[in-house]
Amino acid sequence: MRVVHRRPATVRCLTALTLGMLALTGCSTDDGPAAATASGTSAAPAPSPDGTAPSTAPTGTAPTGTAPSGTKPSGTGTRWAGTKQFVQIDDARTADGRTYLSVRPAQKKPHPQFEAWVIVPGEGPYTEVSMTEDAQVLLSVPLGDAKHPAAYAQADFVGRLTARPSSDRALLGYDLSFDGEGRVTRVQSLYTP
Repeated sequence: MRVVHRRPATVRCLTALTLGMLALTGCSTDDGPAAATASGTSAAPAPSPDGTAPSTAPTGTAPTGTAPSGTKPSGTGTRWAGTKQFVQIDDARTADGRTYLSVRPAQKKPHPQFEAWVIVPGEGPYTEVSMTEDAQVLLSVPLGDAKHPAAYAQADFVGRLTARPSSDRALLGYDLSFDGEGRVTRVQSLYTP
């Protein structure tokens, strides 16, 4: 009877297979959120109550000239490109046929007793962003005339916002949608009691 020992061949084959698998996976270890933060991204925030997942980085395109006081023009112009953001708007103006908004991120939470939102103000400087010429503006109380959002012209929005005292503006929140170039294509104010 002849006995054939194939154990060394099997071990070599399994070793080669294991090394091949390690090479394909890159032998990387998962460092969790710290690795994501170190590479320039941050952990995604929890989805908001309306089911949208806001991103966390603000930006906008700054017009040539000076920015309103309290704003910080941004040269990047695309950090919010293609996203939907929840923000506070401190000021709005029209120049060169365009509307510009001074915005900063904020948070929204459902009101515990009413069908409305509670706005949690953000911190840090405001960033100026521009609106597209055909941007849709939907306003509800207190900026609009009704509880449910209705369409308004950009000029009406600027006039209604700037007519309110600065202390009132801090209590209002807006959902903004941005195009691929970081310009606002849609503004919707949230109903707040």
